[in-house]
Amino acid sequence: MKPLGPIPAGYEAIDGVLAVAGQPVTHWVEQAGGTPLFLYSADHVRRRVADLRAAMPERLALHYAMKANPFPPLLALMATLVDGFDVASGGELDIAAKAGVPLAKVSFAGPGKRDTELESAIRAGVTLNLESEGEAARAIAIGERIGLAPRLAIRVNPDFDLKGSGMKMGGGAKPFGVDAERVPALVRTVLASGAQWRGFHIFAGSQALDAEAIADTQAQTLTLAARLAEESGVPLPHCNLGGGLGIPYFPGDTPVDLPLVGKRLAEQFAVLPDVLAETAFCMELGRYLVGEAGVYLARIVDRKVSHGEVFLVTDGGLHHQLAASGNFGTVVRRNYPSAIATRFGVAVEEEASIVGCLCTPLDKLAEKGGFPRADVGDLAAVFCAGAYGASASPSAFLGQGPAFELLV
Repeated sequence: MKPLGPIPAGYEAIDGVLAVAGQPVTHWVEQAGGTPLFLYSADHVRRRVADLRAAMPERLALHYAMKANPFPPLLALMATLVDGFDVASGGELDIAAKAGVPLAKVSFAGPGKRDTELESAIRAGVTLNLESEGEAARAIAIGERIGLAPRLAIRVNPDFDLKGSGMKMGGGAKPFGVDAERVPALVRTVLASGAQWRGFHIFAGSQALDAEAIADTQAQTLTLAARLAEESGVPLPHCNLGGGLGIPYFPGDTPVDLPLVGKRLAEQFAVLPDVLAETAFCMELGRYLVGEAGVYLARIVDRKVSHGEVFLVTDGGLHHQLAASGNFGTVVRRNYPSAIATRFGVAVEEEASIVGCLCTPLDKLAEKGGFPRADVGDLAAVFCAGAYGASASPSAFLGQGPAFELLV
């Protein structure tokens, strides 16, 4: 029997059924119109933001990286909770605008921005995080052509990465950002162009659970930001410290020690050099804010036994939850936190695999986990589904189409 990942805190049962926002999930499935369903808890998001505010220095702003989950009702909620947003495409920028996100609070990162995306961002007053000298030249030229001074920051490819991170976004050759040693010259180019200088975006890695490693990386980031500002010859107006805070997905994972990260960052802020004295700082988080607030629910449509193994076949699958299937960057497949939602909290009775409806052996949501006995009609739940689920999975595969989504 293979262990399951840890179910996040804050979930309970009502009459033996998993509950969210004070109602059994069967109620929300009916409200949404059926399964599969991504169910997001607004209260969970509010608590996570409040916990971050309490732990982090007051000087630190919080930004939401909407790549984690761009569901419009969730964005509208986030607009009441965070200080800014980060988008990674023109499409995300359009979604943010339609959801009522104030575009002056939006920054736009990501390599390969098209000229049309650059122009839309400049017209909207969005801050562009430049990924290269070539992108800078195009943005400056577009600003001159349309008669608007673009708001330009530089994404820095640092000389270090975030130790223990699931995805390393800095250090060595990367498609992201400008190598640190080339940044001062580009800053001077931006200033000479008449563009609005907006500072640095320094993102070393993501999905880290080691608080000491996160704190050490933030300290290195502040040191690098100060050095580059000194070499550029201009005070730094703003610095995005990136994110990096991970959530527990797999057996043995433990939550980040948030108070430790906040304490260490406060200590760093207390001894900032003069060049950073007036700098505004933010932390950009996506997964950490919304990941544990989501549950993916799929209905069991068949129960079968093959060579002695039990398979619970659902109407969902990897086309909605690619990461849970182990096909989104995972080297060794491990089980996400999973349960039988309609028998939540019931003792383990059998070993079973929860699989999807796709005609591929890759379509496994949980492999040989311990569950109470489940039958046709029961609901299977995959937790930590609030980030990189619906928007990061191939919903068109085999013509299956998207899942329902609901914020409650």
